[in-house]
Amino acid sequence: MPADTDLIKLYSTRILALAADMPHTARLADPHASVKKRSPLCGSTVTVDVSVQDGRIAGYGQDVKACALGQAAAAVTGHAVVGRSLAEVQRARDELRAMLKSNGPVPSAPFDGFEVLEPAREFKNRHASILLAIEATAEAMEQALQSDCA
Repeated sequence: MPADTDLIKLYSTRILALAADMPHTARLADPHASVKKRSPLCGSTVTVDVSVQDGRIAGYGQDVKACALGQAAAAVTGHAVVGRSLAEVQRARDELRAMLKSNGPVPSAPFDGFEVLEPAREFKNRHASILLAIEATAEAMEQALQSDCA
């Protein structure tokens, strides 16, 4: 079990700066899909709105109520997601999950900003919050592509 000092180190200046600089924090007025995800362990929630054009995310909005780690992950997602296809978002989700849970490598570009969350591998109780934004984005993209409006 990691020590309290390790947890304090986890909340680095870079993570806190990302959490404070989250893009796309306004919900979309007319999204093609919206998904709300909640971490039952900590109560963090993320709601993601997407609009899709030509199979890629054209509009993105997120409402994030999470710890600094969840906010930082949402910031990385928000910075990288516009213009991405479903396959790219799913790959980022799977790579982030593998990085956290299986000591996999940092997700590939343009989602390589998740590198800042590598120290969270040891804190399994934080993984669900970190994964919320990218999981909600992948699910919203799937829903949007299944509808006739995308």
